[in-house]
Amino acid sequence: MRKPPIVHSTRLAESSQFLKVELLDLEFSNGERRTYERLKGSGLGAVIIVPMRDDDTVLLVREYGAGIDRYELGLPKGRLDRDETVEQGANRELKEEIGFGARDLHILTTLSLSPAYMTSMTHVVLARDLYPERLAGDEPEELEVVEWKMSQLHELIAQPEVTEGRSIAALFIARESLAGRFRPRP
Repeated sequence: MRKPPIVHSTRLAESSQFLKVELLDLEFSNGERRTYERLKGSGLGAVIIVPMRDDDTVLLVREYGAGIDRYELGLPKGRLDRDETVEQGANRELKEEIGFGARDLHILTTLSLSPAYMTSMTHVVLARDLYPERLAGDEPEELEVVEWKMSQLHELIAQPEVTEGRSIAALFIARESLAGRFRPRP
């Protein structure tokens, strides 16, 4: 296994409310040096939740995606707040986005978004035993909640408004976990 390159320095290039662009001066094991850019998040991480209404029904949300300038159908998700566990953040996001909490929350895995240039990590959480409870969130409009059968996942991913990689990956991971073919990482 190769050793990661030596980081000679990092410096701030740009910043926003949530992200910073950082420059890394790297030296690889063969002596080659390069400067890479990466988006550096807050370090708190994020959650994406697979809320199961029953053994085959997942609850999705339709919300506006500013990056692609259209509505996207996917899973509820959001950034973790300070002093909040992954499970607490997942339950809060569920209540804010779909109007349900969950009594049964399991972290299935953690996904990187784009490891070549982003530091952000997203925890995939399976939520079951849902109960109605709504919290005020930061969404500018109420999100449409859409029920979908996990047994029809192949039809969901063919929809033109279903393109977000995190949602697609989380749905397949949850399906495999529910079928007993996937075990969460320790």
